[in-house]
Amino acid sequence: MTAQTELLAEVINALNTEKMADRLASWLSSVVRFDNFVIIAYFQDEQPKTLFTRIQEPRVLENFEKSYVSGAYLIDPYHELHVNQAPQGLYRLKDIAPDQFRRSRYNREYYQNTTMVDEIAYVAYPAQGVSVHVSLGRDITSGQRYSSRDHSAAKEIETIVCALIEQHWSSLNSTGKFDEAELVNSLISKTMQIHQIKLSLRQAQVALMILRGHSSVSIGLQLKISPQTVKVFRKQLYRKCGISSQAELFHLMMPILTS
Repeated sequence: MTAQTELLAEVINALNTEKMADRLASWLSSVVRFDNFVIIAYFQDEQPKTLFTRIQEPRVLENFEKSYVSGAYLIDPYHELHVNQAPQGLYRLKDIAPDQFRRSRYNREYYQNTTMVDEIAYVAYPAQGVSVHVSLGRDITSGQRYSSRDHSAAKEIETIVCALIEQHWSSLNSTGKFDEAELVNSLISKTMQIHQIKLSLRQAQVALMILRGHSSVSIGLQLKISPQTVKVFRKQLYRKCGISSQAELFHLMMPILTS
């Protein structure tokens, strides 16, 4: 029996016990090297829950609960997988992120401050309305992105990992349904309440998609309007808010989302 097989056997033996997540991390580290390991559950009508962490660099999780869990998750690519009920399996951040994610203020002012340089995650659905993401991150500890070989090795075991997730976290539950329209309406209401700025439906939709890292072309495709029309809404949005940059939009809107 190989060392990897022995570690997998330990994971299986630990199913439905408190030791399972730690043993899962140990087994996966024998398959592909990572710097940090985070397991998070997404729900329909409540904030995510952190199920397990193993890190080396403290900055990775320094503002995780305060910023990400409290609201920043709403503009994160992995949460969008949950909302869209993407097929279970392994996902690379670079494959699922919007076209201008790397240039977004969320990436620059939150994600990069965690020192993360790359991320892959296994996504599975252990219960109705619940997705559990097992994230393998690379940060400043190594400073290296995942290679094609790394990704291939992680991909080979995705079926096993997802089956383990489904088995172990099947007791999680969620009610209701995530509603993007409700999020947009809440943004409109709170922007008016806090800043006395009255946004239209389209302006609020465009604001959220800018924060998520979408270009005007990408926003247009999703909202089924032309890029030029998107630019008009963007100009109106900035003028109403008295701002002139995405950075200012981020600082205006993020406290609202995390409230």
